[in-house]
Amino acid sequence: MANSRKFNGHTFTLSEDCFECRGERYFDDEHDQVPEPSLQIAAEKLQEALKLEGKNSEIEFGEKGWIEVNLID
Repeated sequence: MANSRKFNGHTFTLSEDCFECRGERYFDDEHDQVPEPSLQIAAEKLQEALKLEGKNSEIEFGEKGWIEVNLID
């Protein structure tokens, strides 16, 4: 499996059992942090690519612009 993957202009790096990428910090109307829209789309595209390879995954958003696509056994 490749150590990095690029989708929608964002590069995800494999770290142990997840691909991670940091985007801009975004906030919703209630001032909660949310994923950068283009980064969320990129994570969904990565998840689709992993599914085609037979790998299950889930998307998690962290603080400060981080998003992870965790590989699931």
